[in-house]
Amino acid sequence: MLKGYTIVVGVTGGIAAYKSAEIVRKLKKLNADVHVIMTDNACEFITPLTMQTLSQNLVAADMFGKPANWEIEHLSLARKADMIIVAPATANILGKIANGIADDMLSTTIMAAKIPVMFACAMNTNMYENQIVQNNISRLKKVGYLFIEPEEGFLACNEEGKGRLADVDDIVEKATRTLLFKPDLAGKTVLVTAGPTRERFDPIRYITNGSTGIMGYAIAKTACARGAKVILVSGPVGLKKLIGAETIYVETAEQMHDEVIKRYEHADIIIMSAAVADYKPKTIADNKIKKSSDELSIELVKNPDILKEIGNKKGKSIVVGFSMETENIEANSIKKLKEKNMDLIIANEIGKEGAGFGCDTNIVKLINKFGMMNDLPLMSKEKIADKIFDEILSIERIDKEIKR
Repeated sequence: MLKGYTIVVGVTGGIAAYKSAEIVRKLKKLNADVHVIMTDNACEFITPLTMQTLSQNLVAADMFGKPANWEIEHLSLARKADMIIVAPATANILGKIANGIADDMLSTTIMAAKIPVMFACAMNTNMYENQIVQNNISRLKKVGYLFIEPEEGFLACNEEGKGRLADVDDIVEKATRTLLFKPDLAGKTVLVTAGPTRERFDPIRYITNGSTGIMGYAIAKTACARGAKVILVSGPVGLKKLIGAETIYVETAEQMHDEVIKRYEHADIIIMSAAVADYKPKTIADNKIKKSSDELSIELVKNPDILKEIGNKKGKSIVVGFSMETENIEANSIKKLKEKNMDLIIANEIGKEGAGFGCDTNIVKLINKFGMMNDLPLMSKEKIADKIFDEILSIERIDKEIKR
C-alpha cells in the first residue's frame, strides 16, 4: 500500500520508545521505505541496532558521527522523505521545534523538511497539560504540523491520565491516510451520524436494528484523512474511538436528534448514515417486564425524523442521507431524496451478498439532486466513503456553476 513512499520515524527519549519499533515494523509491512532517526536519549531506551534491523536502513543518531555517504544527512533525509512521524514525541522535541531550535539530527531534519510532520505525543499527564506544552502544540498546529493525541490510561510513572502513546495501529493508519489522501476537505466541518439507536421498553430490553456503524465510521475516518474537522455522533457500536474526530456517544433517536441539532449549523457537510429507529415504545416500564403470557404488546410512537428536519433547515450545507430498501430501490430512494431535501442519497439494497449491515463491503448507488446516478460495484466501505466525498465536491462545483 505504501510502496514508493519514504517515511522517516523520529524516536525521542520516552518510555514509549519501545513502541516505535512496532511502528517501523508495520510501516515496512506496508512496503514503505523507512528511515529512523534517534535522539541520544532515545538510544537509552531502545538500541539503534533494533531499529536498523527492522527498518533495513542505517539509523541516524549522531549529528557529528561519520556519515554513511557524502550527502549532508539531515538534508538528504528531509528531501527524500514523504513524511516524518515522531513517536514518541516528548515535551522536549515539541518545545524545540515550536521555538525554532535545531541542535540534533531529528530537530534539524524536521526544520529542513517541507513535508507532513506528525507528532504522536507521549508524556506524563501533568507535562502534557502544562500550559507551556499546550501553547507549543497550538503554535505547531497553526503552522501545519499534524498531531495524534495521547490516550488516557495507566502511565509508567504509576499515575493515570492522558499521556499514553496512541495505539500503534492508529498511528500507522493516520500516517497512511495522510499520505494517500489529498487534503481537499481542509477548512470544512463534516458532521456524521453512525450506528444504530436503541429504544428501551424496560430497563433491560430495547428495540434496535443490525447497524454496526462501519459505514459511518469509514465516512468520518475518510473525512479526517482528507483534512476536514469531523464531528461524529455515534449510536452504540463495538468500534474503536476514532482518532482526530470529536465523538459524541448517544443511545436513543431523541438523543441523536438533540446532539445533531446543537451542531448542524456549524457543518459544511452533514452525512446522516446512522440507522435511526423510526419508532420508540410509548412508555418505558420501571422494572423488567415479566413473562406472564404468550403475547406481549408494545405500543410504539414515531421518533423525530432527524434527516427531514435537517434537510428543511440546512441552509448552504450539503446534506447526505442513506436509503436501505428491499424493493424498488431507485424509485424509493429518489422519493426520499426529494421529500427530505437532500443533495445526495446513498441507496443500498438488503439481501445482496457482501452488502448491508455488518459487512466491510457494500454495493450502492449514489443519486444526487441533479438526477445523476453512479452505480458502484462491490467495494470496501472505506472506498465507498471516498467516492461519497468525491461526489459531494462535484455537487459543490455544479452548485457554484449554476449560481454564476
